[in-house]
Amino acid sequence: MVNELSKALSVAEMKVQYDVQCRKVLAQKEVLAWILKNTAEEFQELSLEEIEGCIEGMPEIAAVGVNPGETIIGMANEDAVNGEGRIAYDIRFYAVVLRSREKIRLIINVEAQKSWYPGYKIPTRGIFYGARMISAQLGTEFCDSNYDDIKKVYSIWLCFGVPDYIGNAISEYRMEKRDVVPGFPDDRAFYDKLSVVVIGLKESKSYPNEFIGMLNTLLSPEIPVTQKKSLLKEKYSMKMESGLSREVDLMCNLSGYVEEKGIEKGIEKGIQKGREEGENALGKLMDILLSKGDVANAKLAATDEKARKELYRKYGIIEKP
Repeated sequence: MVNELSKALSVAEMKVQYDVQCRKVLAQKEVLAWILKNTAEEFQELSLEEIEGCIEGMPEIAAVGVNPGETIIGMANEDAVNGEGRIAYDIRFYAVVLRSREKIRLIINVEAQKSWYPGYKIPTRGIFYGARMISAQLGTEFCDSNYDDIKKVYSIWLCFGVPDYIGNAISEYRMEKRDVVPGFPDDRAFYDKLSVVVIGLKESKSYPNEFIGMLNTLLSPEIPVTQKKSLLKEKYSMKMESGLSREVDLMCNLSGYVEEKGIEKGIEKGIQKGREEGENALGKLMDILLSKGDVANAKLAATDEKARKELYRKYGIIEKP
């Protein structure tokens, strides 16, 4: 059973590369322009080309195992706040837009989420990410008590495989003023500082709008690369002669490899076999490690008895005799 898991997990590294490549596709300015136009009210009146021009620098992704000190267009791709641990963002960038003839700078975070319910609600995690992006501005975007200089942040979550009762959907969670006793003027600019947008994606025969259709087409592992690029170009007017084309090619190639090797089925089969043979502890450990994307320790657990026992202790798993 352990050997079967080891073989399946050796392929899991390719799955990690595929996930990273999906983020590289999402980080293309042409894709980000679609996302901003359909989720952030500041960009709704602009054309996709104008929005691309609003994105500062070239957004990059925080790949698996990022090192402290690496940067994304002038900002750390990890937030490290004293006593609060670290956060590695999938994609984060600055965007500038005119509002009342004044340039407004926004900080945007885009996350790709494979599991609809990973043990917590997605909006809750989005609020945490947004709050961290605000607190991390101290000393960079504002100093001392100049709180009016805080930049608005967006945390945008693309969720795959949502349940049928949700389907393809978009919801925004943001701060709003409520008068208990009226009197204070409503100046949104001073409190509208955090928005979380959750996008549910599910492949279907028809989609509620072009944006949802584009994302499902772009990220579908089922559509062959030639057909995918043709649909993106002809149906959604995306420039497939640009860097986006290359990144889509790489993503589809990895997707094909993952499918060919049957990685998901292999891992599930290995874990299931372990449970059937009574090795419940190893099955539980694999569930935990794979949900965290910790392929390295999953491989160790499958092949090294000493490492496996240490991981049991770390995660409080009791191995039955």
